[in-house]
Amino acid sequence: MPNFPSREQVHPTDPIAIVRAGHDGAAEFALVRWGFVPSWAKELRNQPLINARAETVYEKTSFKNAIRRRRCLIPADGFYEWQDVGGPRKQAWFIHKPDHSLFAFGGIWEHWMAPGGSELETAAMLTAHPNALIANIHDRSPVVVAPENFARWLSNDERVEDLLHAPPDEFWAMEKIVSPRAKARMEEPTPAPPSKPQFDLF
Repeated sequence: MPNFPSREQVHPTDPIAIVRAGHDGAAEFALVRWGFVPSWAKELRNQPLINARAETVYEKTSFKNAIRRRRCLIPADGFYEWQDVGGPRKQAWFIHKPDHSLFAFGGIWEHWMAPGGSELETAAMLTAHPNALIANIHDRSPVVVAPENFARWLSNDERVEDLLHAPPDEFWAMEKIVSPRAKARMEEPTPAPPSKPQFDLF
């Protein structure tokens, strides 16, 4: 979708762009709600399921069917994390590839029908143990699917446990953010922030 506009920030329950396998097996673009709703759910949850843990995704009732049959790629060029530095405000970091190019989070999606008949498509991101860089600021990392594994991720192969991991240590760079809402970034890519912070993923 070449005309789909980029956005500075995406929040839980916002529409997000995904790439998934269509009915004919070819990759297709879709806009879905960020906040996974299992197909069997009777109502929308107040706390959306924005992430699914790689270690338990094949066992959790909410996710086990989607990880086998409804995986998707979530394109992005970075993501924000907020570091608790002991004051009234958290320190924001923008995490991206060193060359600022696009990459794809590993995700799952689901189709949900409300009791009244309305329909909704939703998605969640997979998270795993972090690489060395992210470990300084958080105990979880998004799963990133390498381009050579795109076709397999979107295929009918039910078992992809070997792809459920964080990218290599050198994959990310970080920038300390003055104010994400003002789109103001400090040019401070690596080194990583101090260790032992407490963080909220996304």
